[in-house]
Order: sequence, then structure tokens, then C-alpha cells
Amino acid sequence: MPKIAIVTPVYNEEENIWEFHKRVTAAVAPLGFDYSIIFVDDGSRDGSHRILAELAEEDGHVEAYFLSRNYGHQLALTCGLDKADADAVITMDGDLQHPPELLPEMLRLWQNGAEIVKTRRLATENVGFMKRATSKAYYKLINLLSDVEITPGGSDFRLMDRKAVEAFGLYRERARFIRGLVNTLGFNCATLDFVAPARFAGSSKFSLHKMLHFALDGITAFSNLPLRWAFYCGLVMSFVSFCLLGHIFYVKYIIDDAVPGWPTLAACVLFLGGLQLLGIGILGEYIGRIFQEVKHRPLYLIARHVKREEK
Repeated sequence: MPKIAIVTPVYNEEENIWEFHKRVTAAVAPLGFDYSIIFVDDGSRDGSHRILAELAEEDGHVEAYFLSRNYGHQLALTCGLDKADADAVITMDGDLQHPPELLPEMLRLWQNGAEIVKTRRLATENVGFMKRATSKAYYKLINLLSDVEITPGGSDFRLMDRKAVEAFGLYRERARFIRGLVNTLGFNCATLDFVAPARFAGSSKFSLHKMLHFALDGITAFSNLPLRWAFYCGLVMSFVSFCLLGHIFYVKYIIDDAVPGWPTLAACVLFLGGLQLLGIGILGEYIGRIFQEVKHRPLYLIARHVKREEK
């Protein structure tokens, strides 16, 4: 009998856990698979810890890993993928914006030969125009910069065959953009479209700061074009500055019409200074990521693992 695992990171989701468990169980249990639901608590500060421990004690299909602190969504997903021992592993969020009702269709595509089943979010209920516009612009930007195509509307709701999970386990960088890493794996892929419903309860824990950090990780993890752009901008501005220097000599020594305190000089100094700071900032982002990687610290630490002992 094929074994499947559903991996779900949890961060302050006490209002959603019971409903998530009920709907996932209702979707998967009738299919006849040997299944497990793996929750990874990413340092929650509400009652999620208690609820997950209760679920793991009551339902033999549930196990819970409790990380020692908040490591972030991508590392919590990585922990679940590392611990999942199954023929197919499905990753999904616990806020029910990834509909559990799609699980049978994902498993059907897997049984028909797909080694990775990706999902593409066509729309999200109750999401404003600005967020939709910025998301669309971001995917255009990252695909312009990156050598790896990132699926617009892609999400971390996917199924991966055991071979794909083992291949993904070889990627151990800290700055993770998993939907991009999965696209580098290859394998036989299928795509399933869906409309994301509104959250079942509570509010999103993905703040603007986390979104920006996640977006920057995606760009720097798959492209060095920002470094090249800084270099090209430096070349262009050096040429412009050289031309401006010739103009200054012409005004000063040929027509003798230079005005003391010429505003253009100040404007050029400010502009070039800003451009230099931009280039240094881009370099700093890449060097900072190199610094994090070369330390080889563990991606996450597990404080506790709860699973009911079978009699």
C-alpha cells in the first residue's frame, strides 16, 4: 500500500488546526492510502503547541515536530520534508487557503506518473488589488532576472514523489525559496490550478517585512544579475561623468562662463554617491548570504517530537 505524508508548518494557528485536521482526514482517509499528517510547529506563541500535542496523542496518523524557535516558513517546510518517510509527500499551509479537497486529484496525478504535482493559484478570495498587482510584478521581475523559471501564482502547495524529495534534500542552503528550488529539480511535473479561499480563521502571520525578505531571498538565490546591473550602471555613469568633465573644462577654459557654486556639480556628486551606495548595498546582500552559508550552522533545531506509540 503506498504511503503518503502531508507536511504542514504551523505558526500561531490555534484557530485553524482542528478544522485543518478534520478536512484533510476527510479528504485522504477514504482513498485507502497509509497516510500521516506531519505538523511542524515553528515556535508558536499561542495554544498551537498544546493542540498539536493533543492531536498527536489522539490520532495515530498525526505526528508533531516542535522547533526550538521561530525559523521561518521555508525552514519549517524543510524540516517536514526531511522527516517525512513516504512514497509521496504533500506540503501545504495550515490556514486552509490550500484546499484539502484537492488532495485526491493531486494523488491521482501522481499515480498517473507525475513525480511532482505543482499548484498554481489563479486568485485569492478577499485579496486587494495592490497585493495582486505587486505579486504579479514580482514574478515578472524574478523571471526576468533568473535563469530558472518561477511559476507565476506558484505556491508551496505541492506533491513530491520520494525521488524528488530525496533530490531536494541535497539542497541545504539557508536562504530558501523552495518554489524556485523545486523548479530546478526537473522530473516529470504536472500543474493543478486552484482558487485560494480566504483564511478559515485568524490573520496572516506573513508580515510585510517577511514578504520583502522572502522576495529578496528569491531574487538573490537564483540570479547574480543585480551585481552585473550595478557594474553596468557604474560603467554608464563613469562615461557620463567623463562627458560632463569635458563640458566643465569647456565652460571654464574655452568660453570662461563658469558660475561659482555650479549646482550641476552638487547634483552629480549626490547622484553618483547614491549610485555607489546602491552598488555597495547589493554587494552587501550577496556577501551577507555568503557569510551565513559558510558558517554551516544547522538549518533548524527540534525541541520535541510527539507521536502516539502504537500498541
